[in-house]
Amino acid sequence: MDVLGIDIGGTGIKGAPVDTGKGELLAERVRVPTPKPSTPHAVAESVATIARHFGWKGPEGCGFPGVVRRGVVLTAANVSKKWVGVEGVALLNEATGCRFTLANDADVAGLAEMRFGAGRETKGVVLMVTLGTGIGTALFMDGKLVPNVELGHLEIDGREAEKWASEKVRIEKGLSFKKWAHRVDAYLDRLHAYFWPDLFILGGGGSKKFEKFARYLSVDCALAPAKLRNRAGIVGAAVLAADEA
Repeated sequence: MDVLGIDIGGTGIKGAPVDTGKGELLAERVRVPTPKPSTPHAVAESVATIARHFGWKGPEGCGFPGVVRRGVVLTAANVSKKWVGVEGVALLNEATGCRFTLANDADVAGLAEMRFGAGRETKGVVLMVTLGTGIGTALFMDGKLVPNVELGHLEIDGREAEKWASEKVRIEKGLSFKKWAHRVDAYLDRLHAYFWPDLFILGGGGSKKFEKFARYLSVDCALAPAKLRNRAGIVGAAVLAADEA
């Protein structure tokens, strides 16, 4: 089944049609800047711009940076707080004229990795951690998703994790990969103490540089970079939409 996958981020909105049986993009992805301010209607119009680019009329799946329950946005990280309480599915349906599925962005990225990437056929507890504008997490047990597990906002020594250890912080603070890795390691240690996972999958923009910081990580758990890298959100959103069709 072919589905248009959309990945809404704090800095960019990306999309491409996906072959959900193979987990492959059917065309080069399109990226537009996340509007400022990133209000619901402004973001919905950006999503519609991507849909129009592909002339898309079929089903669409979308990952959103926040908690989404039954199509309603309950939190908004790195986008306008005006999203909170919005019927996200209804808004996107209206903006695009297409049938939407909407879910947490880290959850859909994790789905892609579990289906086609680093977590494929992995049993036990798997935690996907996306290091980007913020920190997203997705929790799986024997391949089944536990939705909306938002662990990027954990407090570590009085600091919110994603405001201390995200890829955005590394760039803004000019941190070396070694110094940044120590922060990521402390965060992973905290997650390990809570969940004792069998595998951490590191995704998001930071995962593209995995080889530059992996040797500084000492958490007592198997680690793997996301195989789909920044495509995971697009692929996973499309896969979820196909699964729910």
